[in-house]
Amino acid sequence: MTNAEVTDLMYELFIMAVQLAGPLLVISMFVGIIIAILQAATQIHEQTLTFVPKLLVIGIILVFTGSSMLRSLQDFTVAMFQRIAQ
Repeated sequence: MTNAEVTDLMYELFIMAVQLAGPLLVISMFVGIIIAILQAATQIHEQTLTFVPKLLVIGIILVFTGSSMLRSLQDFTVAMFQRIAQ
């Protein structure tokens, strides 16, 4: 493999990581902001109030999108090994 191919492969790996982790992180951030606003309004500052809803929302998202995420990761892995074997 040449340096250009390795650079291209690393770029594709970065894009794949953003595609897989991005939606979970963004939704987790929005849930955290909503909980923080509720905590500020009610003046209840408990750490578990932010952790548990985020955990539940991420779990629900993974239940519905986990199979497609795994499929795209498997396709990327197969393509990567095929490119390395050439």
